[in-house]
Amino acid sequence: MGTKPTVPVNCLFQGCYNPEFEAEIRKCKDKCYKYNQLNPNDRETQRKMLAEILGKMGENVVFTPPFWCDYGYNIFVGDYFYANHNLIITDGVKVSFGDHVFIAPNCCFTTAEHPIDPEQRKAGLEIAKPITVGNNVWIGAGTTVLAGVTIGDNSVIGAGSVVSRSIPEHVVAIGVPCRVMRQITEEDKYRYPRYKGN
Repeated sequence: MGTKPTVPVNCLFQGCYNPEFEAEIRKCKDKCYKYNQLNPNDRETQRKMLAEILGKMGENVVFTPPFWCDYGYNIFVGDYFYANHNLIITDGVKVSFGDHVFIAPNCCFTTAEHPIDPEQRKAGLEIAKPITVGNNVWIGAGTTVLAGVTIGDNSVIGAGSVVSRSIPEHVVAIGVPCRVMRQITEEDKYRYPRYKGN
């Protein structure tokens, strides 16, 4: 297996129109396409294909199709991870998820930024910054997480948020841009009645 091209972190680099990067992305898109065509009940084949796409995959990992990413090998996933339909990860650099992470439908994680200066954009320059999601995080439907963001352990991101700055642990955060609304407390254990049937 050949050496993979390395995307530099936190600095301008020639990303767009780069044939090495484009070749890696095409290979990954082919794998994602095949994954998305699988029978949704064929969990064993799904698991094997995910292991080929991702950089690291824990136990009990589910990516509900369709799922798309750019490189795949920059994505690191912990145990008991669940992603609902239409997850997109543009993983120019590392995107890591802890254990027990839930991601609702139609979410996007993007490590890429483009320069504000139009000449730099036209020249194909871009910036890549890693994304880190801690343990026990729930990310609501339609959320976008931008480059360089860290989301702390046990936090909840409300649906429709645009997370442009890092979010601390143990909080509920929501909005455009995403802001902390409150801490998660012991009272949240009693927020909903418990079903008595089992």
